[in-house]
Amino acid sequence: MDLKALSLRQTMLRNIYHLRKGLNRWTIPRYDLHPSPADGFLKSISIPPVQKTLVRLCHSEKQKDYSLPNSSWSPEMMDQYNKLTEMTKDGTWQRLTSYRNTLGHAPEKLLQKYNLKKDKSARLFLRNLDEEGKGFEYAMFVNKREKQLAGVFQFGPYLEGPPGCAHGGSIATVLDTILGVLAMSVACRVMTANLSINYKSPVPLGSVVIATSKLDRMEGRKVFLSGAMQSANRKTLHAEAAGLFIQLQKAPGDDGPSFL
Repeated sequence: MDLKALSLRQTMLRNIYHLRKGLNRWTIPRYDLHPSPADGFLKSISIPPVQKTLVRLCHSEKQKDYSLPNSSWSPEMMDQYNKLTEMTKDGTWQRLTSYRNTLGHAPEKLLQKYNLKKDKSARLFLRNLDEEGKGFEYAMFVNKREKQLAGVFQFGPYLEGPPGCAHGGSIATVLDTILGVLAMSVACRVMTANLSINYKSPVPLGSVVIATSKLDRMEGRKVFLSGAMQSANRKTLHAEAAGLFIQLQKAPGDDGPSFL
């Protein structure tokens, strides 16, 4: 490599570094990926030599709420979502926002209290795919007064276990989520201690299910919950679950609810 080419490359890298410092959000995958409209990319730029890398620039300081409908949702998914949304009109139920990062919507006060830091490179397990409709599509609704949660889930083709059916681990993920999110709404910071699942009927890939959970009781820092997963028409019971969650030690002076 001659000195002129080396100088040009160094200048290019410095410019990229300064540009990066001025951006709110960057994604630099290790391999070539096609830009996804779901991520709101302005454009993609191919950086030549050293190694072939695709730099994808993202705009907008406001994070996308993935619990809102998108083009991958089936008519049945939309129908169930609309039915659950109807329950929010009198204020007893609340739709929960959903972001790619677990702490993406946590208030700064809570982050400071528990010494938590947002990691933009981290992804919530259920939101780890760029392409809409390939994995978990879902929206959850909570009733804090009655300590209940209801969610609509659509299983994408990348969740396959037995041919044509959802993997048992993906079903367990949904059940752990609906129990855990409700536990957080009751006891703030919790961790799963035990999750027991009875699988009743396979979940066909692409199908829509309704998953519900409720608080059974609390014993000190122990939070006991139960839940179920049914077909959208409520005629098929796919799985039942019981879970024990442990409330983590609170920060001094913290007696407030979860940030959910």
